[in-house]
Amino acid sequence: MTRTVPAAPRHVLLVEDDPGDVFLVRELLAEVDPGLGVTVAESVSEVIERGLLGRCDCVLLDLNLPGTDGLDGLRRILRTEGAPAVCVLTGLDDEHLGIAAVAAGAQDYLVKGKVDGQVLIRAVRYAVERRRAEASLLRLREEQLAAAESARLERGLLPSPLLAGSPVRARSFYRAGRTRSLIGGDFFDAVLGPSGTVHAIVGDVCGHGPDEAALGALLRVSWRALVLAGVDEPQVLPKLQQLLVSERHDRSLFTTVCTVAFRSDETPVDGRPQTEVLVRLAGHPPPISLIPEPRSAAAPVGLPLGVAADATWEPGCLVLGTEWALLLHTDGLIEGRGPIPGEPLWEEGLLEMLAQERDTDLAQLPARLVERAHDLNAGPLSDDIAILLLSSDTAPQDAPQADAAPSGAAVR
Repeated sequence: MTRTVPAAPRHVLLVEDDPGDVFLVRELLAEVDPGLGVTVAESVSEVIERGLLGRCDCVLLDLNLPGTDGLDGLRRILRTEGAPAVCVLTGLDDEHLGIAAVAAGAQDYLVKGKVDGQVLIRAVRYAVERRRAEASLLRLREEQLAAAESARLERGLLPSPLLAGSPVRARSFYRAGRTRSLIGGDFFDAVLGPSGTVHAIVGDVCGHGPDEAALGALLRVSWRALVLAGVDEPQVLPKLQQLLVSERHDRSLFTTVCTVAFRSDETPVDGRPQTEVLVRLAGHPPPISLIPEPRSAAAPVGLPLGVAADATWEPGCLVLGTEWALLLHTDGLIEGRGPIPGEPLWEEGLLEMLAQERDTDLAQLPARLVERAHDLNAGPLSDDIAILLLSSDTAPQDAPQADAAPSGAAVR
């Protein structure tokens, strides 16, 4: 196992107003490490005004400086964003003051006249490493908090569909578009309503960030509550818009949505009922029927939620066969580069891609589509992607659902 040797500090900032002490410290440092750079400032105010903290690895700070009292100068330096390691180097041989300085954030407390070059340079090096360790622990803690927050948002945005007792199966895929993000503002859900109708939704809150993700989670949970409460299907989107307007943190914020409602047609085919689907689009891409051939489920496109108080969303009707599969997705899947240079993939490119993937198992299809979209885009897509694939239990090529998602993605 190769041992990693920490990089030695290359520059020290000496905050000292006594020329004699400045000369002595320079000599002590040069005696052990001639290549170590030293910058001198006579006060903490000079340090802040000249922006010297960003140019050094460690600060050697005298507490007895003009314009400072006790540990005030130390605290001012440590409050500066990105402050480096700080070692107090003072003539005050006071044990209690030393303890207080370290408690306030100093890496060490050194007394002038009691240190030689070796001790001083060792203190500087240890201080730099301790500061680096503190910064690493802080970053780790921030990442843990971000992961915990993302997990909470994921529970709100990426639910387990409530379809037990229905003839509908669901598979889903999610990937956030932002760098190092675990979750975004897209959401989806599928629920068996009290009347026996299966409802599903895919939505996209405009913007990126935790506020948008939280709003998406709220809209998803509220939609589920409306459906389970037996609210009439035509009233679901108006009530969802009412909620969005009352809860959004920015009046310009809007949300695109696609909802579908499955119900059995009373006219059977070969002794088996067909499936009729009501589709409502609020500024969202239409779903795609996959069987027998990929085709768009045409429906009138209304305004996104949150744009106009008097907006309406007329339904489109799609009749499916006894074996069917329906793909709902957010626009992140189709807005990356497509096969035509300078043109996005768009819906036409997605339909062509689906035709080429007609032999792919439905359980693997969402992840496969995202993989191909990434290839066409020559890299990760910039927007969030949510896919909800619904099908009849008798749909062909219906392999068991994948247990694990590709790196950075969530498959359910």
